[in-house]
Amino acid sequence: MILTTAENIAGKKIVKTLGLVKGNTIRARHIGRDIVAIFRNIVGGEIVDYTKLIAESREQSIDRMVEDANKLGANAITMIRFSTSEMMQGAAELLVYGTAVIIEDE
Repeated sequence: MILTTAENIAGKKIVKTLGLVKGNTIRARHIGRDIVAIFRNIVGGEIVDYTKLIAESREQSIDRMVEDANKLGANAITMIRFSTSEMMQGAAELLVYGTAVIIEDE
């Protein structure tokens, strides 16, 4: 599966557009990690636990989007975008979406 944020893929042509595909996850923060984050905010530096949390969320969302595209028979997803929104205090959704397509060599 080819994934791209671009509309086109070099050396390939889109022969069929299958439609919108998406994947998401909703994650909550952990109170213990919040305490560490508060200290990190005082002294500065990366909040490693949150970096790991968002990276895992991104990968899970992408996997779900690819699964959605596979169900449609796509071999590529173009125009990929990410979005986040707060669901409640301490919990947020990460959404990834794009256009499922079938591509062939030019």
